[in-house]
Amino acid sequence: MELKNKRWIGILVISCLCIIFYACRVEYKFNGSNIDYQFVKTIQIDNFPIRSAYVWPPMQSIFQNQLTDIYSRQTKLRQIKRNGDLQLAGEITAFDQYNKGISSDGYSSQVQLKMTVNVRFINNTKHEEDFERQFTATTEYDANLQLTAVQEELVTQMSKDITDQIFNATVANW
Repeated sequence: MELKNKRWIGILVISCLCIIFYACRVEYKFNGSNIDYQFVKTIQIDNFPIRSAYVWPPMQSIFQNQLTDIYSRQTKLRQIKRNGDLQLAGEITAFDQYNKGISSDGYSSQVQLKMTVNVRFINNTKHEEDFERQFTATTEYDANLQLTAVQEELVTQMSKDITDQIFNATVANW
């Protein structure tokens, strides 16, 4: 009789553990995205033209390439030209530089470069997630350097920062 009770208790404990492990499973996604691929399969990324007062033509292609690359690398979404489940559109609205620091001789010692992108996001499977928002990144460089000497590196760095922000706001839900 005692052996029979121990067997039932053992079966009960194992059953409870199985239920707990099944109910309390933890799911990790290392790419940071929060996409339900049953409903969302495609993304449409329109061109982001430059609409700022100061225009450096390579900036548009640097930004566009980084934006399409982040969705290619970190999601399973198929990029299409029209009617995507997710849609990204917008424009580069600002590319400006400001004096950030003044040296003892009265001249600028640091220059801040700022890039702003306006984004319109449409989620055709959940319209409550739609938004239009501006994303900004800044960086600084030594005023002794010419902007043309550091511009490509700085624009690449700011584009990466902004595309990370856009990715997080659209599919990572951070």
